[in-house]
Amino acid sequence: MEWEDRLDDWELELDLGAQLDGSDWVTLEKAAVETGVSRAALRTWYRSGQIPSRLVDGPHGPQRLVPLAVVAERAEASPRVRKAAERRLADEAQFELLRHRVDQLELRLADLERRAGQGGAVQGGAVQA
Repeated sequence: MEWEDRLDDWELELDLGAQLDGSDWVTLEKAAVETGVSRAALRTWYRSGQIPSRLVDGPHGPQRLVPLAVVAERAEASPRVRKAAERRLADEAQFELLRHRVDQLELRLADLERRAGQGGAVQGGAVQA
């Protein structure tokens, strides 16, 4: 009996995937990942009528779907979401700058090690021959 339940769940999941394939309607989880909006905010938005939603049968019961384009548009209008996105972008930019600096330092270190291996001595960050 357990095997047949799993098979039914799998078939429902396949049906849901087929329904959503090429559709703008996505699960709350996917909408949250794609837009950076929390699932709690998405729930508030559809409960208050700010975004449409619909229920479909999912592998583990009813599943809520929302149109991704509408969620993205609503997210852009939200100052809180916009500020969070700006912070994330600033953090990512800072991370990339630090990664670049580390790469430069690794290159310099490799060059100093190579020179030291050729007979020079490293003192005070400079190679002495």
